[in-house]
Amino acid sequence: MPTRIYIVSAFCKDGNGGNEAGVVLFEEGLDVGRKKAMARELGRSETVFVTRAERADFKLEYFTPTEEVPLCGHATIAAFALMRRLGILDESRPSFVTKAGALSIFFDGDTVFMEQVRPEYFETIKRPMLAKCFDAADISAKHPIQIVSTGLRDILLPIESAESLHAMTPRFDEIAELSRKYDAVGIHAFALRDERILCRNFAPNCGIPEEAATGTANCALAGYLRKHGIMKKNEYRMEQGYSLGSPSEITVRIEAECERISRVFAGGKGRLIGETLL
Repeated sequence: MPTRIYIVSAFCKDGNGGNEAGVVLFEEGLDVGRKKAMARELGRSETVFVTRAERADFKLEYFTPTEEVPLCGHATIAAFALMRRLGILDESRPSFVTKAGALSIFFDGDTVFMEQVRPEYFETIKRPMLAKCFDAADISAKHPIQIVSTGLRDILLPIESAESLHAMTPRFDEIAELSRKYDAVGIHAFALRDERILCRNFAPNCGIPEEAATGTANCALAGYLRKHGIMKKNEYRMEQGYSLGSPSEITVRIEAECERISRVFAGGKGRLIGETLL
């Protein structure tokens, strides 16, 4: 029997753009093979399957067109924005469990904030390793290239200017090889312009050449900016998706105690695009 899939755009900017995700609600009988097939056929960067949970309000499972992943920020925002729109949520701060751990959601107006795993900081990578992944990449020498995770390992790549960031042409085979070498989801490149944080995200190993908005990678970036004293704030706004013609805005809020990050949240707005049966 066909399954209903909602298509929801998360991290929209001014009511437009964002990153589309598939959302499947409360279909208990689907096995992993069926979920993978549906995500592949739908063709969005992630599809999330929401069911009820025993020790939380909901259980969320995430599938890219090629594999299951433990956590996805934009698909989570999409799922909870949809459930709120449909009147499903009873709790003002519902809890949910993923393969990355148990997390929580809260709403600030029409913005959905999802908790992420606290940042973990891993190895740094030398510039020549990244230079071969792009044409015209003006990699900044002022800041380290480092792997950081708030649920998924991302390679954070500082670029000298916004112009250089947008001019970069990815070499996907090289990005995929480097990501496998360092057990990373992909490369999250960023540039700073005054108070603006501009980003591009590449994850070809997950079937996502470039993504319009990423919650987990931008939470990792906020932790990185704070740890290295580059931009020390409690709230960050990241802009992404311009190179794909889908402008997105991701808000990251940080709670810290004695300079140690205790909690981190990715926030964004969601809008229902449509639905289909698969």
